[in-house]
Amino acid sequence: MILIADNGGTSSSWRLINPEGEVSQFKTAGFNPYHQDKQDLEQQIVPILAELHSDVEYLYYYSTGCGAESNRVLIRNVLGKSFKKASIEVEDDMLAVARALCGTEPGIACILGTGANSCYYNGHLIAEQVTSLGYVLGDEGGGAYLGKKLLADFLRSDMDEHVAKRFKKRFDISRDEVLDRVYNQEAPGRYMASYTKFLLQNIKESYCYRLVYESFCKFFEKNVLKYTKANNVSVHFSGSVAFYFANVLRQVASDKGIVLKNVIESPIAGLTLYHNSQHFKK
Repeated sequence: MILIADNGGTSSSWRLINPEGEVSQFKTAGFNPYHQDKQDLEQQIVPILAELHSDVEYLYYYSTGCGAESNRVLIRNVLGKSFKKASIEVEDDMLAVARALCGTEPGIACILGTGANSCYYNGHLIAEQVTSLGYVLGDEGGGAYLGKKLLADFLRSDMDEHVAKRFKKRFDISRDEVLDRVYNQEAPGRYMASYTKFLLQNIKESYCYRLVYESFCKFFEKNVLKYTKANNVSVHFSGSVAFYFANVLRQVASDKGIVLKNVIESPIAGLTLYHNSQHFKK
């Protein structure tokens, strides 16, 4: 049995591959080692997997927050208590996207969801990576960045008037409410990213299209074009923002002379194919 997890923090997608190659799937609560302790992992996730313990031989767990070795060790130790006979590999979500999108071919893999990230993948491992700075200092093109720009334009009256009226009618928010949510409440990045739906629903408006287009240009400049092989390999994207704004993303790539290949919403299907093929080779 092969068990694969793609954990985004809010929720986790799982795939189980049996010896006959049949795939089953399910979801659990997510887990972020930067914001939750191991007790949360033990209480929320492990019990759901209890019936699989004796059959799982290989467990691949990809998660947000697992760029740090200490977090990978924490999760590996917790899972190891339940999956005693399994070979357990814990990696961060960037490698998940690279393997899902590129397989065993070199390429540049990117994440555009609530946040943003990228790497150059040599077909086996991440060989080069632009530093990810989060939604405060970076994440250009991600949902939090788009929402931040949208909210700032609305509050400063920099939005086209007819779009601003539509936005006000839809949300009816004040400056004080926005500042409280961003600076005093939990998950400000997720809050700002929630406004990307408005951009998507009004993408035919020149203001909305321009905001998204320019934000994606920033992502390419700060991420993709910094890799020396950006013009020699295919570029791939995963994440809800990339997926739903794919037309704009492809236009930006074309304008910058970049070959954009795969755009997917979630890496779990690609991870399933990747690990299935790797184990068949063995």
